[in-house]
Amino acid sequence: MNASETTGPQSGSSRQLLHLLREEPPKERADAARNRQKVLAAAAKLFREEGVEAVSMDAIAAEAGVGKGTLFRRFGDKSGLVAALLDDQERLLQGRIISGPPPLGPGAPAAERVVAFVDAYAAYLFENLDLLRVSETASPGARYRIGAYRFWHLHLAILLAEARPGCDADLVAHTLLAPLGAEHATAVLHEHEAERVGAALRDLANALVGSRP
Repeated sequence: MNASETTGPQSGSSRQLLHLLREEPPKERADAARNRQKVLAAAAKLFREEGVEAVSMDAIAAEAGVGKGTLFRRFGDKSGLVAALLDDQERLLQGRIISGPPPLGPGAPAAERVVAFVDAYAAYLFENLDLLRVSETASPGARYRIGAYRFWHLHLAILLAEARPGCDADLVAHTLLAPLGAEHATAVLHEHEAERVGAALRDLANALVGSRP
């Protein structure tokens, strides 16, 4: 997504967020684009049927009908392939934050937007839990180096600074994102239903923005 793809008036915070969005990928040859879509479709199918951890890159290459070398050159490893699968959904959520309807998008009070973000991100997290877990744990600290994390963090920090003047918005944003990590969510969801976990996350967000520091 780039600035020309968003609609409606852009707030200052939206313009800041736009700077963090990745540039559109370079144009590909038609055959390369077809192979990429074949690989992503094959990976999505196998991950859905067998689980992310159980599927090897060899199996994905075979399912897609491409050479293993091609797969590794294009995506690096399984975490790179997972990142490519997550990319479209991340862009959709980012677009809703920048220019979608309130309260997730601009136009609602900052406190309401914080809670709306937590609700929307929790839904995205639960739907893509296995993929996000691979992406975020590919190496120590991987979650915090992902461009999307910087986007989510900046968005929350901007809103928290407005909703709770005087708070350490940068650190509080990290604190609110901590229980939205895939590793944490995986452990909690073994013991509690997703609806209960989502309600607890919403309560946490309301508590952070509903009281003064």
